[in-house]
Amino acid sequence: MGPAFAFALSLAATLALLALVVVTGVRARVRAHMALVAAAVSSLGVTIFFAERLGEHYDLEKAGAITPVHLALAKLATFSYLLPIVTGIRTWRDRSRRRLHFWSAMFVLALTVLTAITGTWMVLASPRLD
Repeated sequence: MGPAFAFALSLAATLALLALVVVTGVRARVRAHMALVAAAVSSLGVTIFFAERLGEHYDLEKAGAITPVHLALAKLATFSYLLPIVTGIRTWRDRSRRRLHFWSAMFVLALTVLTAITGTWMVLASPRLD
């Protein structure tokens, strides 16, 4: 399995898991939600691993300004996953915090989608090395 296929598969799995995280969260299915959060974060780690492998096959510097933009967004998105995790733990203890948790999760999802878009743009704008 090549890095492009592995990356695409892991990204699709991550996005599907994140969609299930939203559904279970909105429906207040706490046990399923927490299990899916763990699966989605693990899948995100695998996706990042394969993204790094994929990047080794492209001259990403030649993509221009999108490369530093994507890399900054990727770091911000990854770090921002702490926000819904922390607000989720607080919501578990105090249900009145559900709105804050929901919007922090939506913020992280938006960053994740933006990161996927800029990453795709970056790879499409980069010449292959092999």
